[in-house]
Amino acid sequence: MAVQVKWLSCSLFLTVIISQIIAEVPHKRFEYKYSFKPPYLAQKDGSVPFWEYGGNAIASAENVRIAPSLRSQKGAIWTKTPTNFDWWEVDIVFRITGRGRIGADGLAFWYTQNKGAYDGNVFGSSDKWVGLGVIFDSFDNDNKHNNPYIMAVLNDGSREFDHQNDGSTQALAGCLRDFRNKPFPTRARIEYYRNTLTVLFHSGMTASDQEYEMCLRAENVHLPKNGYFGVSAATGGLADDHDVLHFLTSSLHVPGQMPLPQAPQVNEEDQRKLTQEYADYQRKLEQQKEVYRKEHPDAPIKDKDEFEEWFESDNQRELRQIFQGQSQMFEVTRELNRKLDEIIGRQERTLSLMSSLQGGGGVPVVTQQQPGQPPVQMIDTIRRHEVDAVLQNQNSILSTARDLVAFVTDVRTRTDTIISNQARQPTAQVQSVGYDMTSLVNEMRDGLNTVKRDVAAASAKLGSMPGGGPTGGSCPTCLTTTTFVVFGLVQLTLLVGYFMYRDSKQAQAKKFF
Repeated sequence: MAVQVKWLSCSLFLTVIISQIIAEVPHKRFEYKYSFKPPYLAQKDGSVPFWEYGGNAIASAENVRIAPSLRSQKGAIWTKTPTNFDWWEVDIVFRITGRGRIGADGLAFWYTQNKGAYDGNVFGSSDKWVGLGVIFDSFDNDNKHNNPYIMAVLNDGSREFDHQNDGSTQALAGCLRDFRNKPFPTRARIEYYRNTLTVLFHSGMTASDQEYEMCLRAENVHLPKNGYFGVSAATGGLADDHDVLHFLTSSLHVPGQMPLPQAPQVNEEDQRKLTQEYADYQRKLEQQKEVYRKEHPDAPIKDKDEFEEWFESDNQRELRQIFQGQSQMFEVTRELNRKLDEIIGRQERTLSLMSSLQGGGGVPVVTQQQPGQPPVQMIDTIRRHEVDAVLQNQNSILSTARDLVAFVTDVRTRTDTIISNQARQPTAQVQSVGYDMTSLVNEMRDGLNTVKRDVAAASAKLGSMPGGGPTGGSCPTCLTTTTFVVFGLVQLTLLVGYFMYRDSKQAQAKKFF
């Protein structure tokens, strides 16, 4: 029981805390007259709606370059009208880029009682301002190696900015953050709600727009009401590009005290001018009517209600709406009647088809009839989807048969073409390089016979010579057996080479026929 009581008390405590936190969250309303963002940030004439800029500032469709990367440049942009709300939140998206390792001088956000200058001494704006300045200082004047630095400076219009010490003696609060040459635009969220000033900073190292970190927070900060928003920048001996991409302002309101939108009020002078113009128009209209009556005396004169026929009364409007509704109901009913007639026609055709099939063969199908009547037998005929399936199969078979016929015809055509080409050009194919061994052996036999005859004739001549015979003595000029064999092998080799050369030439010559 004690544990349950403990958990119940904790839950009640958390509920009270959460309700208080929710109750403290202010209502936000976007104020377009105190904001600018791309695309089409600047108009064709170079102006920014609801804003004024000057000095060396340049406005384009994507951003406002407050100060370019040239030496001794100053510029600023200010709202045209003062604010009409007490608490506000401003989101600034900006880039400060330069080619140097360090830059100068910096950029500043302003909320002041009066608009500052466009070429002032404090980061491009006026000194001795009345209100708040959030300064993004990129140059280290006091040589303390504490820059780039973000600081909030309040001024009541009586103090000059301490440039020698980078405003450190006048700063309300600040933080050391690097905002130069980041891969993504840097962001700052400046909130002033219930006399509490909060500055959140996004380093620009990621593309996410939610990774803010606390830079400074100060309470009991009292700023002038109905002030002007502005952004200024300046360069010195060193120079950076100071670009502002977004300046989004939202008014903050206490929960339950959200002001209702009010109709635009017209001052007395404008009201008097409009009344006078209307009276002049009425007088001119009466004069024109008098002139028309004099020129057309026979024309019927209408009373003041001459234009009543062009307007309808409440009763006429109600009757017209009733008539239109009844006309739509009539159209819908007529469409339903047509559909019903179509259904009845289909039923009649189905019944006639069923009655016509009763006398044929087939599988009888018993249908439900009224009680007391004999059942009616129907013929189970082929269905429509079955007919469609049969027709589809037949079409597939015909298509396949056509493909087969086309393929066979193609093969036959190509075969006829090859046969005709072979008959017309029998040597068109490249024959393999072979040799007729029978003819080669016959030629070798003939050669050997010729050699034998020549040897026999030579032997006969040698035998008939004096001093020699078949059994004669020595014969120094006689052909020995070794010489004869060598001679025969050489002759055989020459013959084989000759035949091979001839066959090769003939085979190569056949390729060109």
